[in-house]
Amino acid sequence: MTRPLPAVITAAQNASQRMADRHTPFVMNDWYVAALGEEIKDQLLARTLLGRRLVFYRTSTGQVVALEDRCPHRSMPLSAGTLTQDTIVCGYHGLRFNTEGDCIEVPSQANCPKNVGIKAYRTHERGAVVWIWMGEAEEADLSKLPPQEWMESPEWERSQGYLSLQASYVRLHENLLDLTHLSFLHAKSFGTPDYAKAAFESVIGDGQFALLRNVVPTTLPPVWAIPTGLTGQGQAARIVRSEFRSLGLHEVSVTFYDCHLPENGPENKRPEFRIRTAHMPTPETATSTHYFIVHGRDFALNDAATTRFMHDQLFVAFQEDVDGLALQELALASTPPEDLYEFSVAADAPSVAMRRYVLTRQRQETQG
Repeated sequence: MTRPLPAVITAAQNASQRMADRHTPFVMNDWYVAALGEEIKDQLLARTLLGRRLVFYRTSTGQVVALEDRCPHRSMPLSAGTLTQDTIVCGYHGLRFNTEGDCIEVPSQANCPKNVGIKAYRTHERGAVVWIWMGEAEEADLSKLPPQEWMESPEWERSQGYLSLQASYVRLHENLLDLTHLSFLHAKSFGTPDYAKAAFESVIGDGQFALLRNVVPTTLPPVWAIPTGLTGQGQAARIVRSEFRSLGLHEVSVTFYDCHLPENGPENKRPEFRIRTAHMPTPETATSTHYFIVHGRDFALNDAATTRFMHDQLFVAFQEDVDGLALQELALASTPPEDLYEFSVAADAPSVAMRRYVLTRQRQETQG
């Protein structure tokens, strides 16, 4: 048998229609990462988020400003203008806009028209990243931004980076919810052959989706083995929780320890090593994504060499995700709709539920 029966294909296609995909309009009323804090300086930065062109800059007092990147006079991108005394001067006819997006000067006339301006977006800087609320600014709700204490705590060492993903952010969330692919897509980086077959548990709730996997015993890849010292064959435990926390945040939490040591020894407690990785996808377009990453650990603090080693090794693996998802996007785009079908397996339960949740959120927002 080389092809499923038509009825089976139809069932798979119908199931896919109940899940968000690259055709699903964006959910605007939520927090997404706009940039790493270090990217926004006292100069203009153009960036497209959720299909909208924005311009960013930092004021003399350190405030992050996010405005629509279009002069309402003749639609010149404001990012092509100049930043002067915390205001943007359009490079076409010199109209000036303040941090709230209000036009405050028209050089060609003495009086500036009132109620002329551009949309300003609410931002919130926390730790290494700048978050943005893409819906109406007055509806911005910080309680909807999941807590991430480790991203600011002095008890955690961190590094951060950015990747450009030529695929839908929905696919990235799905990729992160089921790390079975570590044994295959990441076979040469931080995956191990036993990972895919390890026991797992799914967590599915109201807007909460996670997959927990215990890989015990296992042999750690170098990115984890060298910094923790758990370099022996079959020496380690690798306890993983991969969790969708919001549309703009997916968090992977891992604990490593020597599985041959008792949890509470006669002299001291068994050492444990914890890492956290915040994967923060922000849609650029339907099929391109800004992929921001902050990685942290609670061991080898203030060790720059370990930070560089782990960062470089991890970003090799994250680039594998970027490359793999881009290939998926090409396959999806080149397959005629009538021939496109995808099946799900048991480990997909959290990601299927997540994709249905995203579609529901979008429909609720559209219907008001």
